[in-house]
Parts: sequence; structure tokens; C-alpha cells
Amino acid sequence: MLQPAQNQSPKAPANSTTYTPVRAAAGEQATIGASVVIKGEISGSEPLYIDGKVEGSIHVSGQRVTIGRSGSVTANIDAKEVVIMGSVKGNIQCTDRLDIRAEGSLTGDVAAPRVSVEDGAMLKGSVDVRSGSQKQDKAQNQKSFTTEADKPKAASAVAGA
Repeated sequence: MLQPAQNQSPKAPANSTTYTPVRAAAGEQATIGASVVIKGEISGSEPLYIDGKVEGSIHVSGQRVTIGRSGSVTANIDAKEVVIMGSVKGNIQCTDRLDIRAEGSLTGDVAAPRVSVEDGAMLKGSVDVRSGSQKQDKAQNQKSFTTEADKPKAASAVAGA
């Protein structure tokens, strides 16, 4: 039978103030509990789980933001991945995917390469599904077009002089 490994050192005193919390297999995650209310800007570099109330903006580029069933967010969210099981009012920009679960609701605009909306979920707003490379290509094309358009004007001005 398998038993959990014992990580406690026999030399540590019984009343030791050192405490190592149990971590999820995926690593560290910041949690905003159900009774917590935050107004302002949240930024970080670790996954974020929100079960409380947040008003303002959330920037955790390269990480996942999960809004739990009790979570209520009135903020713009910028993250790698967003999972909504609660309520969100604000615009969402993801570099990977947006997942709105059956019990989740979103009122706001979405820009993400992949969007998943389960049966029963609510989404009110516009959706821009485009990969990151397509956005870069479009920006590059606009830059090239502007640059090319400027060159003939300069050449014809020189030729006419």
C-alpha cells in the first residue's frame, strides 16, 4: 500500500515556526478567498484563483486566471489563459485561451486565439478569435503598407523638382 512521504525532519522541534504549505502539482497559485474584496490593480507572475470580489484591472501575462463559482470580477483581464466559473464584467485579452464554464458569465469583449463556451454559459460582447502570429502579420502588413505608401510620395516629390 502506498503511503505519503514524510518530509518532516526528526531534528525539527515540535513547536517549530517553520511551515511548508502543500502545493498543487502545477506549482504555486495566488488565491483571493470568497470573503476578500480588492479594488485596484492586480499584477503578478503566478496563476491566480479568484473566489472573492475584484474591481479594477488584472495583469498576469503568461499565467492562468481562474474565476471561481463565488468569484465576481469587474475588471479588464490580461493573461495567458482565463477560466470563468463565476461572473466577469470587463474586457479579456488572452494569449492562449478563454474558457467559460456552464455556470460562468462574461459581459465584455474578448481577444483570444481559442475560445470555449460551454452550454449554459453566458457571453455578451464581441469575440476576436485570432492567433498571435495573425495579429503580428496584420501589424507588419499595416506597417509595410504605410512605409510603401510613403516612399512613392517622396520619390515623386524628388522627381518633380
